[in-house]
Amino acid sequence: MEGKHQLMIPGPTPVPEKVLLAMAQHPIGHRSKPYSKLQAEVTADLNWLHQTQHNVQMLTVSGTGAMEAGMINFLKKGDRVLAGCNGKFGDRWAEVGEAYGLQVERVTAEWGKPLDPEQFREKLEADTEKQIKAVILTHSETSTGVLNDLETINKHVKAHGEALIIVDAVTSLGAYPIPIDQWGLDVVASGSQKGYMIPPGLGFIAVSPRAWEAYKTADLPRYYLDLGKYRKATEKDSSPFTPPVNLVFGLHAALGMMKAEGLDNIFARHARLRDATRAGMKALNLPLLAPDSHGSTAVTAVSPLNVEAEKIRSTMRQKFDIALAGGQNELKGKIFRVGHLGFVSDRDILTAMGALEATLIELGYEGATSGAGVAAASKVFAQG
Repeated sequence: MEGKHQLMIPGPTPVPEKVLLAMAQHPIGHRSKPYSKLQAEVTADLNWLHQTQHNVQMLTVSGTGAMEAGMINFLKKGDRVLAGCNGKFGDRWAEVGEAYGLQVERVTAEWGKPLDPEQFREKLEADTEKQIKAVILTHSETSTGVLNDLETINKHVKAHGEALIIVDAVTSLGAYPIPIDQWGLDVVASGSQKGYMIPPGLGFIAVSPRAWEAYKTADLPRYYLDLGKYRKATEKDSSPFTPPVNLVFGLHAALGMMKAEGLDNIFARHARLRDATRAGMKALNLPLLAPDSHGSTAVTAVSPLNVEAEKIRSTMRQKFDIALAGGQNELKGKIFRVGHLGFVSDRDILTAMGALEATLIELGYEGATSGAGVAAASKVFAQG
């Protein structure tokens, strides 16, 4: 049926009607007083969401653009950095660092396993000459559904005393508590099409005073991604370049919805959606890629046995118009991923779980009992 498409991927995520209507307004001039007022309100709300007193910078980029900006503004060519790599996006940040001439040392874990904070501790403690200038880390590794232990790794970075911590929070910001100022995180990047509940096109970067000090001596090439330009403009409720005005309208509406729900309720909802999804998959005898202790609140990766992941995805799309994400790189064709991030409710999970049960029956999967997934997910919701 036309118009019934259901996104259950880790991005883009569903967009609320209120946000869509806000974006349908006529554009206004981005140098006008009404836009300055809009920018001021959006900046204040972004600071609230990021749990920081320092202005969050907003760029017209994807999450990858935000992370690239978060790296090149605070480092020098040849700097030694540690990059946590246990999935596609951790690998990507290592590649970006190498492209800019950084000395990248990978701290790795098997895809589907969390990064070991002890490996970071050992390398940081051994660096008595303070040559490590940054630790680059993906918090929620979207490709595998693993939530890395950012808090513990950050403590080891802080004990080092010199290194900055640069965080990919693209699928964790707005879905998991990240008290930026309390933890002393230096650079935190995210993207609009995830927990923010708006379409792709905006990237966000929170920057600590320590990182701004490093900015003064950073020498990697930058122009459009020069965060100093954004900092000066944001202080004047403006933008250094032309912003996507209608996306900012949508962001304003989405942040208003988030403030009405409240941070604690947002985080509790995402945890509940994750737990219900994982319980449902287990009840259907579908193995999970990430361990329970490190399951992402944004996406759950499933490794089906005796039934092809891509057949599950195609049947879900053709029969029920529900989009699931596939595996990436070495996991292509081996897993499917269920997004439960942003504008997602209990009902969405139950709908997807019921459609998945019907799909498994159609594909002849004998490991599942009809109704078991919905029942297990419902039990989690009843407790929450």
